[in-house]
Order: sequence, then C-alpha cells, then structure tokens
Amino acid sequence: MMEGLDDGPDFLSEEDRGVSALCLPVPVYLSLFICPRLPVSVYLSLTLPNFKQSEFSVVRQHEEFIWLHDSFVENEDYAGYIIPPAPPRPDFDASREKLQKLGEGEGSMTKEEFTKMKQELEAEYLAIFKKTVAMHEVFLCRVAAHPVLRKDLNFHVFLEYNQDLSVRGKNKKEKLEDFFKNVVKSADGVLVAGVKDVDDFFEHEKTFLLEYHNRVKDASAKSDRMIRSHKNAADDINRIATSLYTLGTQDSTDLCKYEQTLTVPLDSDSFVVLQKIEARVAADEDLKLADLLKYYLRESQAAKDLLYRRSRALVDYENANKALDKARAKNRDVLQAETTQQLCCHKFEKISESAKQELIDFKTRRVAAFRKNLVELAELELKHAKGNLQLVQSCLGVLKGNT
Repeated sequence: MMEGLDDGPDFLSEEDRGVSALCLPVPVYLSLFICPRLPVSVYLSLTLPNFKQSEFSVVRQHEEFIWLHDSFVENEDYAGYIIPPAPPRPDFDASREKLQKLGEGEGSMTKEEFTKMKQELEAEYLAIFKKTVAMHEVFLCRVAAHPVLRKDLNFHVFLEYNQDLSVRGKNKKEKLEDFFKNVVKSADGVLVAGVKDVDDFFEHEKTFLLEYHNRVKDASAKSDRMIRSHKNAADDINRIATSLYTLGTQDSTDLCKYEQTLTVPLDSDSFVVLQKIEARVAADEDLKLADLLKYYLRESQAAKDLLYRRSRALVDYENANKALDKARAKNRDVLQAETTQQLCCHKFEKISESAKQELIDFKTRRVAAFRKNLVELAELELKHAKGNLQLVQSCLGVLKGNT
C-alpha cells in the first residue's frame, strides 16, 4: 500500500470494506505511476467462492477501468442496479504546466524560493496522485461488494487475467456516437419523465433525486470556490509578509520600525504557520467535502439513470398492453403481441424488484458517508480554528512587547 494513501477520499462503508460471513472483500490497495496511459497496479484480496484464487496482483490501465464500468452499463441484466460511477481521469496538466514554468524561471529566483515552490508543486502533484488512487479503489471496492456485479465475467477477467487487456480509448467516431446517444437519451428522458409512475415509492424517488442531484451540483460548485479562496489566501500570505518587511526597511521612522517589529519575528514563524494552516484548511475541505460532493454527484446521476431505465421499461410495458388490445380487437398477430407484452412485463418487474432495494441502499450509503465526512471535517475545522487563535494571541504578544 502506498504511503499516505489514507489521505485519499473515503466513501466506503464498513460493510463495503470488511470481511464478514457474507464473504465481503477487504480493501483494495492501489499504486499509481504517472505516465501517458496511467497504469494502475491492483493488489486485491478476496474471500469469494466464485473466484479461482483469493489474492490478485495485476496491472491495469485507467482505460480498462472505464471499459469495466461501460460493460456494466451496457449489460441489460444490470438494468435494475445502480452502476458504481467510473473513476475520473486525473488532470495533471495544471501541475505539469506550473512545473514547466518553474523550470523556466529558475534563473530569476533565489535557491530558497525555488526549493519552496518546488516543494509546493510536488505536494500538489502528490495530492492529485493520492486522490486518483483512492477513486480507483472506491470503484473496485463498490463492485467487489455488490452481490451481483462481483459475479460478472468481465470483473473476473479484469482481476484474474494477468496480461494486458488491450483496451483502447474511444476514437472520435465512437465519441460522436456516444454524444448522439446521450442526446437521444435526454430527449427520451423528457418524454418518460411525464409518465405517472404506478408506484408511489418510485415517483417520490424520481422527484427527490432530481432535486438532490441539482443541490449537490450547486454545493459542489460553491465548495470549489470556497477552497480556491483558501488557496489564494495561502498564496497571498507570503506576498503580504514580504511587502510588510520591505516597507519596514525603507526608512528609520517609528512606523517603519513597527512594521519591522511586525514582520521580522513573524516572517520565519507566524506567517509560515498561518500559510500552512490556510493550505491545510483548503486540503481538508477538498478531501472531506469537495471530493465527497463530486462522487455523490456522479452516483446520484447513476441512480437517476436507473430510474430512467425503469421508466423506459414502464412505457414499453404500457405500449405493449395497448398493442395487445389492438391485436385482439383485430384478431391479428395476437400471439406475437402477447409474447412482446410478457417480455416487457417481465423486464419491468425485474427492474422494479432490484431497483427498490438499490435505492434504499443508496440512501443508507450516502447518509453514512456524509455524516462521517462532515463530522471529520468539523473536527478538523475546529483544530485549525484553535491554531489560528493561538497564532493571533502569539502575534498580539509580540506586538505588545510581551515576548
């Protein structure tokens, strides 16, 4: 397991992580190496009876995780289940660009400034690295904990086949096809959304998930702005300290001496501490809040997709009933209409049966995850607030000449 992996997002319940009499999996340990195709080494220990072995060690590309996810989505047998959202592809471009600019500007910096900026960039790069590891881990653990998805043949191949799966990314034509499919799906979704559901439970879930998804999306955007403000504050602290020190050395007036008093004892201690606190606040909010919101934004979309598939099956079932009535009235193609009606009925009932439990489990899972992360975030915020208070008291003591 990579050192510091525990700093990554944690959206898994204890049930998803632990081994029990139901043979649920233990955590997946991942290590990730940065390169164009983003290989991921998977070390997995399972106690499931339908696997040939209990421990797996394979190297998988990020594209192969996407392939596994897409295979679940495209399988009609899983239409009644919430498919765990695919892990997002990490964006290292911003960090690479900063690193390149740092290299170009090395000649105009002091050695200390260059070393400090390099360390900050490495920390930012490592944070994205750990987040990527955790997101891939969450996806695999969710699949391995699911009583149906973990039996999928493609999942077995993903874990047990010790060679490259040779999965390629989608080309432009395939991406264009996906785009048009999404357009058709969106238009069809508007049509089926107006159909009154025969089950009050699903009608309520449909309304709730639409509102929930929009609220989480809005909260995610606002949390990103809040985190960006904390990061900007951390970046500005050094500039403020440098400017105050420069002002204090311009003249020998009492005001300048006071500014020197403010900055000289604080430059190597208090300002550094303040910057670290702000940076840590931003990192904690990113880890405990922003990542949580982004994950459940994707999973709520997966739940909405489940309800769409069920609504589509309901519309098909109702249309099949109408077609059967017409066939009987005309006494023509009755057998074919009955067969179609029975197939549509079976599909709708099958999806409804599993979908209800999936949505109940989704509620339990998200409530537990939000409670856990928000409590931990509140504790961290209190810790940082106490640190800020101590820092202010220390600064006041310096300014008053008490220390």
